[in-house]
Amino acid sequence: MHPAASFRHDDRALLEALVAEVGFGMVFLTTPDGPRVAHVPLLSTEDGAIQFHLSRGNALTRWLDGAQALAVVNGPDAYVSPVWYEDQGQVPTWNYVAVEMEGRVRRMSEEGLHGLLETVSARHEARVNPAAPWTMDKVPAERMSRLMGGIVGFELEVEVWRSTFKLSQNKSAEDRARVAAGLVDSGAPALAELMRTLVP
Repeated sequence: MHPAASFRHDDRALLEALVAEVGFGMVFLTTPDGPRVAHVPLLSTEDGAIQFHLSRGNALTRWLDGAQALAVVNGPDAYVSPVWYEDQGQVPTWNYVAVEMEGRVRRMSEEGLHGLLETVSARHEARVNPAAPWTMDKVPAERMSRLMGGIVGFELEVEVWRSTFKLSQNKSAEDRARVAAGLVDSGAPALAELMRTLVP
């Protein structure tokens, strides 16, 4: 994460919207076995927590309950070429969006885990198959019970939000416009749109 103050974004609603839109991230923890990371679907709750589930066999599962962990969600990112600047005697860089959430983790009840899975699947089914979304009740009860026995749900109560929206804020408005156009042409329109809407 770039420490420049100009790249920070403190709009909590925007950060939560990014987490909800991406819906996938990483959970990091230093364990007695060494540093570990899990790549997981994430669900943000209305009270500022992040919920996720892991396989019982995941290297983090036995250490997370009660631990202080870090979750990270990455937004759009792309290489920025100096050819897009008026003065091309500069160096390449990378524009990106990332949100870090740090907090204490607790293990969820089986009922809470079931609710998490229902909510996550319903949210994403609405995006990919709104006319006829898949629902969990399509899975036979015995199979669902067996599958549920193989995973564990967790909730991270976010105590600290840290974000980086590196969107060429340190460049002139003219250079930012050229970078945004270059990003569109090179296949990164989402990042270009953030540059245009979030940077004054």
